[in-house]
Amino acid sequence: MSTIRDFALPDLGEGLTESEIVAWRVKVGDHVELNQIIADVETAKAVVELPSPFEGTVTALHAAEGETVNVGEKLFSCDTSGAAVTDAAAPAPAAAQAAAQAAPAETAPEAPAEPVEVREPTLVGYGAGAERGPKRRARRLGAPAALREDLVPAPPEHDRIEPDTVTHGGANGLHDADERPERPRSTPPVRKLARDLGVDLEQVVGTGERGLITRADVEAAASGTRAPEAPATPATVTETAPAPAAPAETRIPIKGVRKHTAAAMVRSAFTAPHVTEFLTVDVTATMELLAAIRSDRAYAGHKVTPLTVVAKALCIAAVRTPEVNSRWDEEAQEIVRFGGVNLGIAAATERGLVVPNVKGAERMTLIELADAIAALAGTARAGRTAPADLAGGTISITNIGVFGIDAGTPILNPGEAAILAMGAVRRQPWEHRGEIALREVMTLSLSFDHRLVDGEQGSRFLADIGRILREPGLALTMS
Repeated sequence: MSTIRDFALPDLGEGLTESEIVAWRVKVGDHVELNQIIADVETAKAVVELPSPFEGTVTALHAAEGETVNVGEKLFSCDTSGAAVTDAAAPAPAAAQAAAQAAPAETAPEAPAEPVEVREPTLVGYGAGAERGPKRRARRLGAPAALREDLVPAPPEHDRIEPDTVTHGGANGLHDADERPERPRSTPPVRKLARDLGVDLEQVVGTGERGLITRADVEAAASGTRAPEAPATPATVTETAPAPAAPAETRIPIKGVRKHTAAAMVRSAFTAPHVTEFLTVDVTATMELLAAIRSDRAYAGHKVTPLTVVAKALCIAAVRTPEVNSRWDEEAQEIVRFGGVNLGIAAATERGLVVPNVKGAERMTLIELADAIAALAGTARAGRTAPADLAGGTISITNIGVFGIDAGTPILNPGEAAILAMGAVRRQPWEHRGEIALREVMTLSLSFDHRLVDGEQGSRFLADIGRILREPGLALTMS
């Protein structure tokens, strides 16, 4: 007698509620072992490998590659007859445990000590810290609950009411839970398009793989149901020049990293009062220091760049102005200062902008920081940034100088008080020791949350970074 077990998309941590199937590693009929990788899924933050929680033979794949699946929906089914089945009580994966431990210590001034709350998001949806059902908390530490509606997980299938069902239900607009038909298979963008066009997906026949309803199916249904326009009367008929043809359009679904980045930036821009300050600095001494490091064989194999020196200067300055390394806890009405610097490094990738962070950056030497930044950048460009590397950032740097840009007004990462943009290094005339000389010059742009950082504090922080870049030796007197 066969025993069919279904594997649903688990909670991948950080309040994420959906994932896209990037690639299946198995097909129907394959035998899978316990913890064998069955699929690569793309969340709003990274590509994650999903292991199988049991052993058996694959009987069905419930989602096609490229399809977006909500947490709790079935991914694949497996016949576990005769196989050793391991219950879903395994420890949380190492990557998720690292993410739970990634954030530095926080201190809230003038507040009584509270018990430490341990949060351990899991990558495969089972094990320590994984809760099920509507009671599972979705709010992430460091942002108001009112701003987390986009991160609240979908309720269980038997409790969920799809928008199409509400629109086309019975007398009260709702189907009874036992009488509700199975939801037509489609992706979230297609369901939204159907709602916008007034198309009932239950009346649409899907032409995609295994009956998937596509955008073309919805548009065809909409064009076939629209009422014809009334003919113009002779009195209203006029001769007009034909309208110019509209330019061709290319539509790109908003999903994955792009979707997450857009939501985070909108949330940040309309929550934190941004202030941006600029400082142009003579960095000739810094560039000479870098040239000396590169020519020294003792540092061969270490990629020390202007970004490395700016990162080190930021860590030193953050210790002197701790207000920039903090966050605003709206719910608790507290300012939380971090006990260490988890330095976010903005990285442009093919999948969009990601900001992995260097844990404990303030404790690293210049060479250690260079190696850590190079490793994070390489992993990000390969699309394999671990969730642990994306969680727990406290302050960030974005290097717009690599694109030839001098200055900008960067938007804060949610939950952070400051972000520094470093511009291009340019050789230009500059006042030096009372004369005009050609010098290496860089512009720094600092955006900060004015709820947390006053103008004087932000200016002092930026000035400290500028002093170190102007004369790197001063770092010995400031650390």
